[in-house]
Amino acid sequence: MELTAAHWMYLIGTLVIIFTMLFRQNVVVPAILVTFLVGWIFSGSFIFGLQTIFNASLVAAGELFNIFLIIAIMTALLHALKSLGTDEQMITPFQRVMKNGHISFWVIVFVTYAISLFFWPTPAVPLVGALLIPVAIRAGLPPIGAAIAISLAGQGMALSSDYIIQIAPSLTATAAAVDIGTVADRGFILSLVTGVVAITLAYISIRKLIVRPSNELLIKWNNADDQNSDTDGMTRGGPVTKSKYSSLFAILVPGTFLAIIIYMVLAKFSDVLPSLEGGAGAALIGGASLILLIGASFFLNARTSLQTVSDNIVKGFLFAFKAMGPVIPIAGFFFIGSGELASRILGTPAEETPSFLFDLILAGQSYIPESSFVAGFGILLIGMITGLDGSGFSGLPLVGALSGALGESVGVEAATLAAIGQMGSVWVGGGTLIAWSSLVAVAGFAKVPVMELVRRSFVPVIIGLIVATLVGLWLF
Repeated sequence: MELTAAHWMYLIGTLVIIFTMLFRQNVVVPAILVTFLVGWIFSGSFIFGLQTIFNASLVAAGELFNIFLIIAIMTALLHALKSLGTDEQMITPFQRVMKNGHISFWVIVFVTYAISLFFWPTPAVPLVGALLIPVAIRAGLPPIGAAIAISLAGQGMALSSDYIIQIAPSLTATAAAVDIGTVADRGFILSLVTGVVAITLAYISIRKLIVRPSNELLIKWNNADDQNSDTDGMTRGGPVTKSKYSSLFAILVPGTFLAIIIYMVLAKFSDVLPSLEGGAGAALIGGASLILLIGASFFLNARTSLQTVSDNIVKGFLFAFKAMGPVIPIAGFFFIGSGELASRILGTPAEETPSFLFDLILAGQSYIPESSFVAGFGILLIGMITGLDGSGFSGLPLVGALSGALGESVGVEAATLAAIGQMGSVWVGGGTLIAWSSLVAVAGFAKVPVMELVRRSFVPVIIGLIVATLVGLWLF
């Protein structure tokens, strides 16, 4: 499609938002303004431009609501467990292993990677968030350190290779017309290189923030959402009397999550149980958590349990939207760059709606010089740009097709270029550098600002991707 004034406005808007982020400023206002300008220029109507602001945020809210919902449910459950005094009992067994913040960081990395490799990060985040983050906080790991460990290991290293489920390499390899297994193998190696470099650098950057273990750290962290979302002004600043049922739920809650993991393993590797597709794993965790919430509220006080469940769910949603709400207008702008979502935002038929982001990339591909070095980093950059829509997977067919077209002319195997492009797209858009992706869930469970998480991860991830690209061009 021929580039229009709206395409150039979208490009300018993207650059404005990126530079605003680099200067550590809030990007909500720039996102709203450039969304308005793109809608106005595209339609030629000032009124339509104003409507575009609302429609973009509405579509973004719909796309991200599953993330907000799981944050709200798990926060509500944690409130109920606090009331029972179960939260402190539940983490006691893990304290034997996670004795300090340094060990806790690497335990979270390995556990998150293992779960995410088999089941994707979606179910891994609430599991690790509910069971391991509180232990890590008490052990002295700062909340931002726990969030970085989860995002880089799960949404970065595990998802970028997608070595077990192989949806990502399938999309990339099919578009590049190369063997899926080759792309998967090379992607796996490059994901490990990127992950090891990025996680190591991230650990070095936060290690001075790690302090001595203290229960006061956990109390302070637990009270963070109370201060933000408690509707009746009561916070858990004082001691909580443990219920006689606290030990029951200290066993029942981790046991339930362990049973879910076993179920997903059986569903994945046997025909005994139906497989869990897409967000089914997160839905299973969310549903089970709601039942646990009802049970905990009932055993706390049967007479007031109906109201208690409702109050805790309200607190959960208040926390989720207070912490993550600013992401919605930002996501709305970048969703205009995706053809399918842009159609819903602009109200035009899908076949007539421009895909601003991908159109710009296709227009620029002819300017990539015929050099293996430049081609490798060009594909990496294109993959990273396609990840700006917050998906990580939507750009894989594009980077695959470009890799197939460039491979022979630059003297690099198309499978290698495809794997490099896959790294850029998924590491950026899959949830390590884009605040309007599933990264909001990680930030929500760790109770840290999502933009701070992005800033802390930016340099380690970029360096990791550069090193992986060099290794890929040299090794393959």
